[in-house]
Amino acid sequence: MPKVIASSLRKGNAVEIDGKLYVVLTAQNIHPGKGTPVTQLELRRITDGVKVSERFRTTEMVERAFLDEREYTFLYEDGEGCHFLNPETYEQITVPKDVIGEQSVYLTDGMTVTIATHNGVPLAVTLPPRVVLEVVETEPVTKGQTAAASYKPAKLSNGVRTMVPPHVQVGTRIVVSTEDGSYLERAKD
Repeated sequence: MPKVIASSLRKGNAVEIDGKLYVVLTAQNIHPGKGTPVTQLELRRITDGVKVSERFRTTEMVERAFLDEREYTFLYEDGEGCHFLNPETYEQITVPKDVIGEQSVYLTDGMTVTIATHNGVPLAVTLPPRVVLEVVETEPVTKGQTAAASYKPAKLSNGVRTMVPPHVQVGTRIVVSTEDGSYLERAKD
């Protein structure tokens, strides 16, 4: 396996540490005022799902495992996990919900995602960066409220709550970030 510097690792990368394969959940480069810069990694061991935290000097070399990344179409979710279809081979794959994490609430029928696998085991699912959802519940606009700094709570069609500008009403379709669930803009449809 090729070695890469620790500071180049990103979410979804796979690394081998002490003969065990891990997937990167979060990667943060820390540059203290004094001392050596470090890379803080939150990792999940692939064999048993145990989460660990590792810290490397940013210039330290780490063995990176390369994954097979392919596009899949989301089909449905059940007790086993989320089911996806490879549109080229029509092969189905089931991904446990803990692999997808909190982003699973943004999955919609027919959504195209990228799934990274290693020896047929799904390690990471990458959703599109934005998704269009409908506002199903929000407060009415208040007169005299300026649009510059005030946001109001809203419930979306997938059950997630987010903050939206005052002009957004029930039934409005909005674009939401799948990374953090924040409002981006009104949908142009």
